[in-house]
Amino acid sequence: MKHLYRSAVLVLLALAAQTASAQQQGVSKTEIVLGTTQDLSGPLAAYGKDQLNGMLLRVSEINEQGGVHGRKLRLLAEDHGYDPKRAVLATQKLVNQDKIFMMVGSIGTPTNLAAMPVLFARNIINFMPASNAREMFDPPTKLKWAFGAPYFEASRQTIPPLFKEKKAVKACTLYQDDESGLEVIRGAEAGLKEIGVEIAENTTFKRGATDFSSQVARLKSANCDFVILGTVIRETVGAILEMRKLNYSPTAIGGMAAYTALIPKLGGKAMDGFYAAYFAPHPYLDDASPALRFWATKYQTAFGVEPSVLSVVGYAIADRLIVALQKTGPNLTTESFAKTMETLTIPEDIFGIPAMKFSATMHLGTNKIRLAQIQDGRWRPVPTSGPKAP
Repeated sequence: MKHLYRSAVLVLLALAAQTASAQQQGVSKTEIVLGTTQDLSGPLAAYGKDQLNGMLLRVSEINEQGGVHGRKLRLLAEDHGYDPKRAVLATQKLVNQDKIFMMVGSIGTPTNLAAMPVLFARNIINFMPASNAREMFDPPTKLKWAFGAPYFEASRQTIPPLFKEKKAVKACTLYQDDESGLEVIRGAEAGLKEIGVEIAENTTFKRGATDFSSQVARLKSANCDFVILGTVIRETVGAILEMRKLNYSPTAIGGMAAYTALIPKLGGKAMDGFYAAYFAPHPYLDDASPALRFWATKYQTAFGVEPSVLSVVGYAIADRLIVALQKTGPNLTTESFAKTMETLTIPEDIFGIPAMKFSATMHLGTNKIRLAQIQDGRWRPVPTSGPKAP
Protein backbone atom coordinates (compact mmCIF):
# COMPACT_ATOMS: atom_id res chain seq x y z
CA MET A 1 0.00 0.00 0.00
CA LYS A 2 2.85 2.39 0.91
CA HIS A 3 4.51 1.50 -2.40
CA LEU A 4 1.36 2.40 -4.34
CA TYR A 5 1.01 5.69 -2.44
CA ARG A 6 4.65 6.60 -3.12
CA SER A 7 4.20 5.82 -6.83
CA ALA A 8 1.07 7.95 -7.01
CA VAL A 9 2.88 10.89 -5.40
CA LEU A 10 5.74 10.60 -7.89
CA VAL A 11 3.31 10.54 -10.81
CA LEU A 12 1.53 13.63 -9.49
CA LEU A 13 4.82 15.48 -9.04
CA ALA A 14 5.88 14.61 -12.58
CA LEU A 15 2.53 15.79 -13.95
CA ALA A 16 2.83 19.01 -11.96
CA ALA A 17 6.29 19.63 -13.38
CA GLN A 18 5.06 19.02 -16.95
CA THR A 19 2.10 21.33 -16.39
CA ALA A 20 4.34 24.10 -15.02
CA SER A 21 6.60 23.85 -18.06
CA ALA A 22 3.61 23.78 -20.41
CA GLN A 23 2.25 26.96 -18.84
CA GLN A 24 5.57 28.81 -18.87
CA GLN A 25 5.63 31.42 -21.62
CA GLY A 26 8.36 30.82 -24.19
CA VAL A 27 9.08 27.25 -23.18
CA SER A 28 7.77 24.27 -25.15
CA LYS A 29 8.81 20.65 -25.40
CA THR A 30 11.22 21.45 -28.24
CA GLU A 31 12.10 25.15 -27.90
CA ILE A 32 13.04 28.05 -25.63
CA VAL A 33 12.23 31.48 -27.07
CA LEU A 34 14.57 34.27 -26.04
CA GLY A 35 14.54 37.97 -26.83
CA THR A 36 17.13 40.72 -27.02
CA THR A 37 16.97 44.42 -27.89
CA GLN A 38 20.05 45.91 -29.53
CA ASP A 39 21.11 49.15 -31.15
CA LEU A 40 21.43 48.10 -34.78
CA SER A 41 20.89 51.52 -36.38
CA GLY A 42 21.83 54.22 -33.86
CA PRO A 43 24.97 55.59 -32.18
CA LEU A 44 25.85 52.22 -30.59
CA ALA A 45 25.18 50.15 -33.72
CA ALA A 46 28.80 49.00 -33.92
CA TYR A 47 28.39 47.60 -30.41
CA GLY A 48 24.95 46.14 -30.96
CA LYS A 49 25.77 44.27 -34.17
CA ASP A 50 28.92 42.69 -32.77
CA GLN A 51 27.26 41.69 -29.53
CA LEU A 52 24.30 40.16 -31.33
CA ASN A 53 26.69 38.19 -33.57
CA GLY A 54 28.48 36.85 -30.51
CA MET A 55 25.20 35.73 -28.97
CA LEU A 56 24.03 34.13 -32.22
CA LEU A 57 27.29 32.20 -32.55
CA ARG A 58 26.92 30.60 -29.13
CA VAL A 59 23.23 29.85 -29.73
CA SER A 60 24.03 28.18 -33.05
CA GLU A 61 26.72 26.05 -31.37
CA ILE A 62 24.40 24.70 -28.69
CA ASN A 63 21.61 24.09 -31.20
CA GLU A 64 23.98 22.06 -33.38
CA GLN A 65 24.61 19.93 -30.29
CA GLY A 66 20.90 19.29 -29.81
CA GLY A 67 19.99 22.24 -27.61
CA VAL A 68 19.51 22.24 -23.84
CA HIS A 69 17.64 19.25 -22.43
CA GLY A 70 16.23 18.57 -25.88
CA ARG A 71 15.10 22.15 -26.48
CA LYS A 72 16.59 24.35 -29.21
CA LEU A 73 17.14 28.03 -28.42
CA ARG A 74 15.47 30.64 -30.64
CA LEU A 75 16.89 34.14 -30.20
CA LEU A 76 14.73 37.00 -31.50
CA ALA A 77 16.35 40.43 -31.85
CA GLU A 78 14.71 43.85 -32.10
CA ASP A 79 16.42 47.17 -32.93
CA HIS A 80 15.83 50.08 -30.54
CA GLY A 81 18.39 52.49 -32.05
CA TYR A 82 19.48 53.44 -28.50
CA ASP A 83 16.14 55.18 -28.00
CA PRO A 84 14.31 54.37 -24.70
CA LYS A 85 10.87 54.84 -26.28
CA ARG A 86 11.71 52.40 -29.08
CA ALA A 87 13.14 50.02 -26.48
CA VAL A 88 9.77 49.93 -24.71
CA LEU A 89 7.93 49.18 -27.98
CA ALA A 90 10.47 46.51 -28.94
CA THR A 91 10.16 44.89 -25.52
CA GLN A 92 6.37 44.93 -25.69
CA LYS A 93 6.52 43.15 -29.05
CA LEU A 94 8.90 40.47 -27.78
CA VAL A 95 6.89 39.92 -24.60
CA ASN A 96 3.31 40.12 -25.89
CA GLN A 97 3.58 39.03 -29.52
CA ASP A 98 6.62 36.75 -29.66
CA LYS A 99 6.01 35.34 -26.17
CA ILE A 100 9.64 35.21 -25.06
CA PHE A 101 10.71 33.29 -21.96
CA MET A 102 13.56 35.65 -21.11
CA MET A 103 15.28 38.85 -22.23
CA VAL A 104 19.01 38.33 -22.75
CA GLY A 105 21.92 40.74 -23.21
CA SER A 106 19.93 43.83 -24.18
CA ILE A 107 22.20 46.81 -24.77
CA GLY A 108 22.17 50.26 -23.21
CA THR A 109 21.47 51.73 -19.78
CA PRO A 110 18.61 54.14 -20.61
CA THR A 111 17.02 51.54 -22.88
CA ASN A 112 17.17 48.79 -20.25
CA LEU A 113 15.80 51.09 -17.56
CA ALA A 114 12.86 51.96 -19.81
CA ALA A 115 12.16 48.34 -20.76
CA MET A 116 12.48 46.59 -17.39
CA PRO A 117 9.00 47.55 -16.09
CA VAL A 118 7.46 45.85 -19.15
CA LEU A 119 9.42 42.67 -18.41
CA PHE A 120 8.84 42.61 -14.69
CA ALA A 121 5.09 43.14 -15.02
CA ARG A 122 5.03 39.80 -16.88
CA ASN A 123 7.47 37.98 -14.57
CA ILE A 124 10.19 37.88 -17.24
CA ILE A 125 13.89 37.87 -16.35
CA ASN A 126 16.27 40.54 -17.66
CA PHE A 127 19.38 38.36 -17.98
CA MET A 128 22.85 39.90 -18.08
CA PRO A 129 22.03 43.11 -20.00
CA ALA A 130 24.87 44.93 -21.74
CA SER A 131 24.63 47.77 -19.26
CA ASN A 132 26.79 48.26 -16.23
CA ALA A 133 24.41 50.41 -14.23
CA ARG A 134 23.75 49.25 -10.67
CA GLU A 135 20.02 49.08 -11.41
CA MET A 136 20.69 45.97 -13.50
CA PHE A 137 21.18 43.94 -10.31
CA ASP A 138 20.30 46.17 -7.36
CA PRO A 139 18.04 45.79 -5.50
CA PRO A 140 18.27 42.03 -6.11
CA THR A 141 15.13 40.31 -7.35
CA LYS A 142 14.65 36.98 -9.12
CA LEU A 143 14.22 38.93 -12.38
CA LYS A 144 17.61 40.77 -12.35
CA TRP A 145 20.95 39.07 -13.11
CA ALA A 146 23.95 41.14 -14.20
CA PHE A 147 27.04 40.32 -16.23
CA GLY A 148 29.87 42.65 -15.22
CA ALA A 149 30.89 45.17 -12.62
CA PRO A 150 28.94 48.45 -12.67
CA TYR A 151 30.18 51.73 -14.12
CA PHE A 152 30.13 53.12 -10.59
CA GLU A 153 32.53 50.47 -9.32
CA ALA A 154 34.79 50.76 -12.37
CA SER A 155 35.28 54.48 -11.71
CA ARG A 156 35.64 54.05 -7.97
CA GLN A 157 38.40 51.47 -8.40
CA THR A 158 40.44 52.90 -11.30
CA ILE A 159 40.28 56.70 -11.03
CA PRO A 160 41.82 57.44 -7.58
CA PRO A 161 45.09 55.52 -8.12
CA LEU A 162 45.54 57.06 -11.57
CA PHE A 163 44.87 60.55 -10.18
CA LYS A 164 47.55 60.00 -7.55
CA GLU A 165 50.01 58.43 -10.00
CA LYS A 166 49.72 61.41 -12.36
CA LYS A 167 50.10 63.83 -9.44
CA ALA A 168 47.01 65.57 -10.78
CA VAL A 169 45.64 68.70 -9.14
CA LYS A 170 42.18 69.32 -10.57
CA ALA A 171 39.68 66.59 -11.46
CA CYS A 172 36.85 67.56 -13.84
CA THR A 173 34.18 65.74 -15.87
CA LEU A 174 32.55 65.58 -19.27
CA TYR A 175 29.64 63.16 -19.42
CA GLN A 176 26.44 62.14 -21.14
CA ASP A 177 23.57 63.57 -19.12
CA ASP A 178 21.70 60.33 -18.40
CA GLU A 179 22.14 57.29 -16.15
CA SER A 180 24.89 55.88 -18.37
CA GLY A 181 27.15 58.91 -17.96
CA LEU A 182 26.03 59.77 -14.44
CA GLU A 183 27.05 56.38 -13.04
CA VAL A 184 30.61 56.88 -14.29
CA ILE A 185 30.75 60.24 -12.51
CA ARG A 186 29.11 59.03 -9.30
CA GLY A 187 31.74 56.32 -9.01
CA ALA A 188 34.48 58.86 -9.68
CA GLU A 189 33.13 61.16 -6.96
CA ALA A 190 33.00 58.29 -4.45
CA GLY A 191 36.51 57.09 -5.28
CA LEU A 192 38.09 60.54 -5.23
CA LYS A 193 36.39 61.33 -1.93
CA GLU A 194 38.26 58.37 -0.43
CA ILE A 195 41.54 60.17 -1.21
CA GLY A 196 40.31 63.61 -0.18
CA VAL A 197 39.66 65.01 -3.67
CA GLU A 198 36.52 66.74 -4.96
CA ILE A 199 35.51 67.21 -8.59
CA ALA A 200 36.14 70.86 -9.47
CA GLU A 201 34.20 71.29 -12.71
CA ASN A 202 31.35 69.35 -14.37
CA THR A 203 30.35 69.61 -18.03
CA THR A 204 27.62 67.59 -19.75
CA PHE A 205 26.09 66.84 -23.13
CA LYS A 206 22.87 65.27 -24.39
CA ARG A 207 22.73 61.82 -25.95
CA GLY A 208 23.60 62.08 -29.65
CA ALA A 209 25.69 65.26 -29.34
CA THR A 210 28.54 65.73 -31.84
CA ASP A 211 30.00 69.13 -30.86
CA PHE A 212 32.03 69.33 -27.64
CA SER A 213 33.88 72.59 -28.29
CA SER A 214 32.20 74.62 -25.54
CA GLN A 215 32.62 71.89 -22.92
CA VAL A 216 36.29 71.30 -23.71
CA ALA A 217 37.01 75.03 -23.81
CA ARG A 218 35.44 75.34 -20.36
CA LEU A 219 37.57 72.49 -18.99
CA LYS A 220 40.74 74.03 -20.40
CA SER A 221 39.84 77.46 -19.05
CA ALA A 222 39.33 75.91 -15.58
CA ASN A 223 42.86 74.39 -15.74
CA CYS A 224 41.54 70.84 -15.37
CA ASP A 225 44.50 68.47 -15.63
CA PHE A 226 42.48 65.26 -15.05
CA VAL A 227 39.27 64.74 -17.05
CA ILE A 228 36.80 61.90 -16.44
CA LEU A 229 34.73 61.05 -19.53
CA GLY A 230 31.28 59.52 -19.18
CA THR A 231 31.20 58.90 -22.93
CA VAL A 232 30.80 56.04 -25.41
CA ILE A 233 32.32 55.81 -28.92
CA ARG A 234 31.97 58.92 -31.06
CA GLU A 235 31.63 61.18 -28.00
CA THR A 236 34.98 59.94 -26.69
CA VAL A 237 36.67 60.51 -30.04
CA GLY A 238 35.01 63.89 -30.51
CA ALA A 239 35.98 65.15 -27.06
CA ILE A 240 39.61 64.05 -27.31
CA LEU A 241 40.01 65.44 -30.84
CA GLU A 242 38.69 68.77 -29.54
CA MET A 243 41.28 68.66 -26.74
CA ARG A 244 44.07 68.06 -29.24
CA LYS A 245 42.74 70.90 -31.42
CA LEU A 246 43.04 73.30 -28.48
CA ASN A 247 46.51 71.98 -27.56
CA TYR A 248 45.01 70.78 -24.30
CA SER A 249 46.45 67.53 -22.88
CA PRO A 250 44.94 66.52 -19.54
CA THR A 251 44.97 62.93 -18.34
CA ALA A 252 41.71 61.56 -19.79
CA ILE A 253 39.99 58.43 -18.51
CA GLY A 254 36.69 56.86 -19.52
CA GLY A 255 34.41 54.13 -18.25
CA MET A 256 33.89 50.66 -19.68
CA ALA A 257 31.62 51.93 -22.46
CA ALA A 258 34.66 53.66 -23.98
CA TYR A 259 36.81 50.53 -24.00
CA THR A 260 36.63 49.53 -27.66
CA ALA A 261 39.07 49.18 -30.54
CA LEU A 262 36.85 51.62 -32.44
CA ILE A 263 38.31 54.51 -30.41
CA PRO A 264 41.84 54.30 -31.89
CA LYS A 265 40.42 53.15 -35.22
CA LEU A 266 38.20 56.23 -35.60
CA GLY A 267 40.36 58.77 -33.80
CA GLY A 268 43.79 57.66 -34.94
CA LYS A 269 47.04 58.67 -33.25
CA ALA A 270 45.29 61.40 -31.25
CA MET A 271 43.70 58.72 -29.06
CA ASP A 272 47.06 57.53 -27.71
CA GLY A 273 47.28 58.08 -23.97
CA PHE A 274 43.54 57.72 -23.29
CA TYR A 275 42.65 55.42 -20.38
CA ALA A 276 39.51 53.32 -19.82
CA ALA A 277 38.26 50.72 -17.38
CA TYR A 278 37.50 47.30 -18.78
CA PHE A 279 35.97 44.00 -17.75
CA ALA A 280 36.26 41.81 -20.85
CA PRO A 281 39.51 42.29 -22.81
CA HIS A 282 39.60 43.05 -26.52
CA PRO A 283 40.46 39.86 -28.46
CA TYR A 284 43.76 40.77 -30.08
CA LEU A 285 44.66 37.65 -32.05
CA ASP A 286 48.35 38.06 -32.79
CA ASP A 287 49.25 36.95 -29.26
CA ALA A 288 46.08 34.98 -28.45
CA SER A 289 45.84 31.45 -27.10
CA PRO A 290 45.02 28.61 -29.55
CA ALA A 291 41.53 28.36 -28.04
CA LEU A 292 40.85 32.06 -28.63
CA ARG A 293 42.19 31.93 -32.18
CA PHE A 294 39.98 28.92 -32.91
CA TRP A 295 36.95 30.82 -31.59
CA ALA A 296 37.86 33.91 -33.64
CA THR A 297 38.13 31.82 -36.80
CA LYS A 298 34.63 30.46 -36.23
CA TYR A 299 33.35 33.98 -35.69
CA GLN A 300 35.00 35.30 -38.86
CA THR A 301 33.68 32.36 -40.88
CA ALA A 302 30.15 32.98 -39.64
CA PHE A 303 30.02 36.77 -40.00
CA GLY A 304 32.85 37.79 -42.34
CA VAL A 305 34.45 40.23 -39.88
CA GLU A 306 36.94 40.06 -37.03
CA PRO A 307 35.47 39.86 -33.50
CA SER A 308 35.50 42.82 -31.14
CA VAL A 309 35.22 43.06 -27.38
CA LEU A 310 31.43 43.26 -27.82
CA SER A 311 31.52 40.02 -29.80
CA VAL A 312 33.22 38.49 -26.77
CA VAL A 313 30.61 39.98 -24.43
CA GLY A 314 27.70 38.67 -26.50
CA TYR A 315 29.17 35.18 -26.74
CA ALA A 316 29.98 35.10 -23.01
CA ILE A 317 26.48 36.24 -22.01
CA ALA A 318 24.88 33.52 -24.15
CA ASP A 319 27.33 30.96 -22.78
CA ARG A 320 26.46 31.80 -19.17
CA LEU A 321 22.77 31.55 -20.02
CA ILE A 322 23.33 28.08 -21.46
CA VAL A 323 25.27 26.97 -18.36
CA ALA A 324 22.38 28.12 -16.15
CA LEU A 325 19.75 26.48 -18.38
CA GLN A 326 21.64 23.19 -18.32
CA LYS A 327 21.93 23.28 -14.54
CA THR A 328 18.24 24.16 -14.11
CA GLY A 329 17.13 20.95 -15.81
CA PRO A 330 14.12 20.10 -17.99
CA ASN A 331 11.56 21.64 -15.61
CA LEU A 332 12.22 25.19 -16.80
CA THR A 333 10.29 28.10 -15.32
CA THR A 334 11.18 31.61 -14.25
CA GLU A 335 11.24 30.40 -10.65
CA SER A 336 13.40 27.32 -11.25
CA PHE A 337 15.88 29.33 -13.35
CA ALA A 338 16.16 32.04 -10.68
CA LYS A 339 16.79 29.35 -8.05
CA THR A 340 19.64 27.99 -10.15
CA MET A 341 21.20 31.45 -10.49
CA GLU A 342 21.35 31.79 -6.70
CA THR A 343 24.07 29.11 -6.54
CA LEU A 344 25.71 29.51 -9.95
CA THR A 345 29.51 29.64 -10.18
CA ILE A 346 31.35 30.12 -13.50
CA PRO A 347 35.16 29.94 -13.84
CA GLU A 348 37.30 32.38 -15.81
CA ASP A 349 36.93 31.65 -19.53
CA ILE A 350 39.18 31.61 -22.62
CA PHE A 351 38.66 35.36 -23.07
CA GLY A 352 39.98 36.25 -19.64
CA ILE A 353 36.58 37.31 -18.28
CA PRO A 354 36.80 36.94 -14.48
CA ALA A 355 35.14 34.08 -12.63
CA MET A 356 31.58 34.73 -11.47
CA LYS A 357 29.71 33.66 -8.36
CA PHE A 358 26.06 34.48 -7.68
CA SER A 359 23.94 34.12 -4.56
CA ALA A 360 20.47 34.89 -3.24
CA THR A 361 21.62 38.37 -2.22
CA MET A 362 24.28 39.04 -4.90
CA HIS A 363 22.92 39.09 -8.43
CA LEU A 364 26.17 40.44 -9.89
CA GLY A 365 28.76 37.80 -10.69
CA THR A 366 31.91 39.85 -10.08
CA ASN A 367 33.14 43.34 -9.24
CA LYS A 368 36.58 42.81 -10.74
CA ILE A 369 37.77 45.70 -12.92
CA ARG A 370 41.00 46.45 -14.77
CA LEU A 371 42.52 49.53 -16.43
CA ALA A 372 43.90 49.89 -19.96
CA GLN A 373 45.53 52.66 -21.99
CA ILE A 374 45.74 53.20 -25.74
CA GLN A 375 49.39 52.96 -26.76
CA ASP A 376 50.33 53.04 -30.46
CA GLY A 377 46.72 52.43 -31.44
CA ARG A 378 46.19 49.41 -29.21
CA TRP A 379 44.72 48.88 -25.74
CA ARG A 380 47.38 47.81 -23.23
CA PRO A 381 46.65 46.64 -19.65
CA VAL A 382 47.84 49.06 -16.97
CA PRO A 383 48.64 47.81 -13.45
CA THR A 384 46.90 49.76 -10.72
CA SER A 385 46.91 49.74 -6.93
CA GLY A 386 43.89 51.46 -5.51
CA PRO A 387 40.50 50.83 -3.90
CA LYS A 388 39.49 47.18 -3.98
CA ALA A 389 36.07 45.81 -4.85
CA PRO A 390 33.80 45.59 -1.81
